[in-house]
Amino acid sequence: MERSVLPLGAPRAERADAVRNRSHLLATARTMLAEQGGADSLTMDGLAERARLGKGTVFRRFGSRAGIFQALLDDEEQAFQEQVMAGPPPLGPGAGPVERLIAYGRARIAFMLGHHEIARAALDVSQCIPAGSETPLSRTHIRMLLGQVRIEGADLDMLAVQLTAALDGLLLLYLSASDLTEPTGIEERTARAWQDLIQRVCST
Repeated sequence: MERSVLPLGAPRAERADAVRNRSHLLATARTMLAEQGGADSLTMDGLAERARLGKGTVFRRFGSRAGIFQALLDDEEQAFQEQVMAGPPPLGPGAGPVERLIAYGRARIAFMLGHHEIARAALDVSQCIPAGSETPLSRTHIRMLLGQVRIEGADLDMLAVQLTAALDGLLLLYLSASDLTEPTGIEERTARAWQDLIQRVCST
């Protein structure tokens, strides 16, 4: 039986008005992003004014501007994690560990590049290790699958850290065509490189 990749525990219940405010603020933020065409245009003051709530309410719900974008990513992250834990193989259970590692990396790369603007805005640069630079899922899931591969003599904990950095590291969010000698097909080339890396690491 595959163990859960995320820690279990009952979340603290929120007041109904707090839940409504959070949902309203996130819906308003999504509308503003769609209308204004970019994360740079979304500010805490602007969100409070558009949602007709006090700025203090926005601060209490999210703590910072980065916190707004972290919350915006949360629903997408939850859907992604559900696919990993209970979706069809090879991303979900039912495939071999190497095949699942390849599928996970490909899906994570597509997710990060597809949400790169919001993911970049979600980074809290005031912290030594910016919040949002690693998801709770990646390292635990990768470490579990590496353990199933049984790579002889490898430090699986550190290998999982390094492979996680390849998927959730800041370089991926800031990668641009100008950084590459062949500036086309960044997503597919990155996914193919991940597959090549996993096949080489896991070859016995």
